[in-house]
Formats: sequence, structure tokens, C-alpha cells
Amino acid sequence: MWRNVAVIGVGQTKHGIRREVNVAEMIGEAAWKAIEDAELAPEEIDAIAIGNMQGFGGICQAELWSGDWFGAPGKPLLRIATGGTTGGSVAQCAIYQVASGMFDVALAIGFEKHSDSKEPGATMGLAHVGLANFFHLLACGLDFKTSLAWGGGVGAAAGVSGYQAANYMHRSGCKIEHLDMVAAKSRSNAAKNEYAHLQWPNCTVDYIANHPRFGEIVAYPLRLGHICPASDGASAIIVAAEERARSAERPAWVRGLASCADEENQMAENAQGVAVTDSSEQIQCKIAATKAYSMAGIKNPREEIDVAEIYQPFPHQELIYSERLQLFDDGKAWIPLEEGETQIDGRLPIDPSGGVLSTNAIGSSAMQRVAECALQIMGKAGQHQVPKDVKNAVAHGWGGSTNFTVVTILGDTPRLRR
Repeated sequence: MWRNVAVIGVGQTKHGIRREVNVAEMIGEAAWKAIEDAELAPEEIDAIAIGNMQGFGGICQAELWSGDWFGAPGKPLLRIATGGTTGGSVAQCAIYQVASGMFDVALAIGFEKHSDSKEPGATMGLAHVGLANFFHLLACGLDFKTSLAWGGGVGAAAGVSGYQAANYMHRSGCKIEHLDMVAAKSRSNAAKNEYAHLQWPNCTVDYIANHPRFGEIVAYPLRLGHICPASDGASAIIVAAEERARSAERPAWVRGLASCADEENQMAENAQGVAVTDSSEQIQCKIAATKAYSMAGIKNPREEIDVAEIYQPFPHQELIYSERLQLFDDGKAWIPLEEGETQIDGRLPIDPSGGVLSTNAIGSSAMQRVAECALQIMGKAGQHQVPKDVKNAVAHGWGGSTNFTVVTILGDTPRLRR
């Protein structure tokens, strides 16, 4: 059984370096904003889903000792961690909790407090992950330097993303100038978003490419100005069953959702014993998107999707995933970028919020994509509201070493029952 559900409330904190609050206070900011936005009393929340990257803040099980700050005592609570997709997985968990009929109203929260992890040893677990992956790749027959660059980059994703960007550029004809264009667009969009971390008003391609610091190549082809920040922040959504959602002024209806993992994408051997080395293929994203669109009744995403929030801590990922979300032809997303189609006032705005490139509190990041799509449908996105009526929006997240994908479709009307 599937009940129609909708997002009826959204809450976010200001993202940045939040040393003035602890984790509980920060989570509470987002949760209570969402509850107030939904015009609910806290006792009307039936269940809670929450998630972050365990250990990234140097602490464990923050959802337990901070529960009083977001109304958790006495309510069912489920914690989820799926890498960069955590926030998207948490949102989908809350959706399923309500769609299944188990609960009528659920609160979903994603958070991260990276500044707490600056304490020595707080994130040593990541070193263990990178080391294990390094030896795994050596065992697959890859050379020492490639294994070290990829395995060592799993924790921060920079090693993975550098290879991914180079592979995409090789097969698509995309240039580093196109990465500069995505970065400049995202930074400018973020300047219109009161909750974003990096806010560079009127950022230009020339600024990204030629700034004495931000223009420097960190790991080819990525410049320092192409890289997301490490942010503190939290975001939350309230999901309600159709009967309750219809009383909201303009709910954002959940029309489709899916997730998919492709372990071959981790540069391991595939079923034929061949090492998979092109992490820009992202087949699992296309699979998840196809399933989500089918569930939503969307037959032509290019024409029916009005806005996309894509998880892009590095600029080439906006291009790759917009193609895998079937919004543009394979290897051609840089062409509509050049033509201005993905600007806030373009034909298909992508990341009008500024995206992960400008704000990356990891447990919050994929949740923000869902929250921002909901805000666009609700008409509540403020200065970064796109100047058209948003009927359908797609939210995307990736995690792991780009081998996990979540896709959620929101719309201005309920999903048709079949």
C-alpha cells in the first residue's frame, strides 16, 4: 500500500562555521523551524528519522543525547548513515514511514558539525577506510599510485572526484572553463540564499579561473575554487499523509523516489573480471532516476522537470548527474550551461540554492536538495526562487566513492494512484 504524502514544512539553519552552538542546539534550530513552517504542535509528530556521518563531528550517537532539543522523547526514532546520501536517505525514510500507513506525520533531520572534528583524532576512522580501500584496489590489480590517489581520496572525495572529472572531460569534450562556469554560477546563486555557507555575490568565471588562490589547481582538473567547504549545519522537513497535507497552503507532493548502488563504480572488478575505472559513468544514477520518474508518471524529464537540485560538491558533477538524470544528452550538459539554460532564470535551473559546492554539512547536504525542491514548489525559496511556476522538481544525492545514488521527485499535485 502507498499513501500519498507531501512535504508540508521545511527548516534550515544558517550553514557555516557554527562554533556558537553545540550539536543539539543546531539540530533544534532546523527541527523547530520545520515544525513552525508546517504549523504543527510538536506532539503531532508521530516519528522521527535522523542522520549524519558518524564520527565526522568527533562524537557518536548525537541523536540520543540531543533528542530533547527536537522533541524525540517518547517517539520512534531511526538513525541512518549512508555517506553523502545520508540526508536523502533520511528524507526517503520519513516518506516511507508515512506512505506505508505506519505514521501520519514524520520529521526528517540531516545534520553535520564539521568544526567539532578539528580535534585531534576525531576523524581517524576515515583514515582506516582510505587504507582499507587502498589495499583493496591494489588487490584488484591497479598500480600503486592510482590505488593511493583513489583510496586516499575516499575520505574527502577529492581523489575520487579528480579522476571522475578527468574521465568526463575526456569523453565529453567539456573544458576546465565549463567547470569554472558551474562554480561561478553556484557561488552567485548561494549569495541569494540566506542559509548558504560560501556566498560570493556576482561571482564570475574570470574570478574563479584567475584568482591567485582560488584559481590554483589542487588536483587536476579541479581548482581550489571548484571545491566545496566543510560546513556546520542542519536541515529538516515535515512529511504528512494526504489528509493532513491537503490543509497546507501549497504542499510539495512526493511523486517518486528511488535509490541504487553500483559497487563496480568503486574501481573494483566487474562480473567479467575487468577493473572499472571510469567513475563518471554513474549507471546507478540513471537506474534510480528511471525508476523514480516512472513512479512519478514523468515520461519526458527534459520537458517536465522545472528545477533540479543536484548534489555537486565539485562542478563537473552537476554536468554528469544532470545527464544521468536524463535532463540533457550524454556528454552534452556543458552546451546548455554555455547557453544559460541552467541559470536561475533559465529554461531548467540547476542548483538555484548554490548547491553542495557552496554548502556541505554532509549529513544535511542531500536533505537540503529535497528541502530546496520543496521550497521551490511551495514558492518559499526567497531571493533564489526561480521565476516560474514549479510543477515538478528532482532532488539528487550521491555518497560513498560516488557509488550510491538517491533520487526524489516532488510535484505540485499528488501522485496518481495506480
